[in-house]
Amino acid sequence: MLLCFAASWPFSIIKAIRTKVVAGKSPLFMTLIEIGYVSGILYKVTSPTPDWRVWLYVLNFIIIGTDLVLYFIYRPRHGNDHAA
Repeated sequence: MLLCFAASWPFSIIKAIRTKVVAGKSPLFMTLIEIGYVSGILYKVTSPTPDWRVWLYVLNFIIIGTDLVLYFIYRPRHGNDHAA
């Protein structure tokens, strides 16, 4: 699962950068996923036997965090279109 997320989420990021459209993305959903990755990271680094998979959690956290930032950069802003 971690590898599939890490491999597929960049397509969403590339599309957002190219089109500057984030319609259909849910910041709440992405935030909940981020909380899940933080939980996984904390579990891995505090467990008696931490392993290399913590880096997959960190990678996915960064990737989804990037998409979340892009959402707030490109989200539609209603009411900001003033005619001159």
